[in-house]
Amino acid sequence: MEPVLVSLESGVLRVTLNRPDKLNAFNADLHKGLAAAMTRAENEAAVRCVLITGAGRGFCSGADLTQRDMKSEAQLDMGAGLEAHYNPLVKRMRALPKPIVCAVNGVAAGAGANFALACDIVVAARSASFIQAFVKIGLVPDCGGSYFLPRLAGTQRAMALAMTGERLSAEDAERFGLIWKVVDDGALEDVAAKIAENLAAGPTRSLGLIKKAIYDSAGNSLAAQLDLERDLQREVGRGTDFREGVTAFLEKRKPSFTGG
Repeated sequence: MEPVLVSLESGVLRVTLNRPDKLNAFNADLHKGLAAAMTRAENEAAVRCVLITGAGRGFCSGADLTQRDMKSEAQLDMGAGLEAHYNPLVKRMRALPKPIVCAVNGVAAGAGANFALACDIVVAARSASFIQAFVKIGLVPDCGGSYFLPRLAGTQRAMALAMTGERLSAEDAERFGLIWKVVDDGALEDVAAKIAENLAAGPTRSLGLIKKAIYDSAGNSLAAQLDLERDLQREVGRGTDFREGVTAFLEKRKPSFTGG
C-alpha cells in the first residue's frame, strides 16, 4: 500500500495520507511520499493548489511510536527526525507559492495536528478533533506547534492546549481561530474540494504573494510590512492575471486566470 496517494485534476494536487490502519501516523515512507508530493507541487506549473487529507477514520495521529525501541538504554535523539523530516516539510509548505488546503477528517494529534495547522486553509469535519498530545509522553510540541498555536489562538489557549494535552473539538478549534471552518462530516470532501478548485482557478501568482505577505507580517514592523506590500503589488501588477482581472471586471464577466 502506498503511504501517500497523489493525483492531479483541474489544477488541484490531491495528497492523501494513506496509512489508515495506523491512523496515518508519520513514518519514514510517509515522509518520503510527502517530500515527493511537495517537489511536484513546487516544480509543476499545472499544480495550482494542494489539497491534503487522510484516508480512513483519522487525519494523522502524529509520529508512529511503534517504530521506536524504548527498551534500549541508548540515549534517544528526538531532534534528529525533526531536523531530517518534519522541519523541512513545514518550511516547504509555508514557502510554497501556491495555496494548501487541508481537510481534517478525524483525529489530528501531535505532529498530525500541527501539520494541519501548517496548511493555509483548514476545513474540519464536525467529528474531527485536535490534540497536542506531546505532553502525555513527556515531549514538547513540534512540527511548528509552539509557533502556530500562540499566533492563532493566543498565549493562554496555546499554553493550556500544550500543557494539558486536552482534546479540542473541531467547533472549538474554529472558535479559537485555529481553523477556517467546520462542516458536517458528509460534506467535508465536497467543501474542501470546492475550495481547492476555486483556488486552482484563481490568480496563482497573487495567491502565492498573499500567502507570503500574511506569513511575513508576523516578523515585520508596520513600516516593513507596508514596504513589502508595495513591492509585492508591483510584482503582481506586471502579471497577466491582473490585466485579465481588470478587463473581466470592466466587461462584467468572470475572469479566466492563467496563473501569470
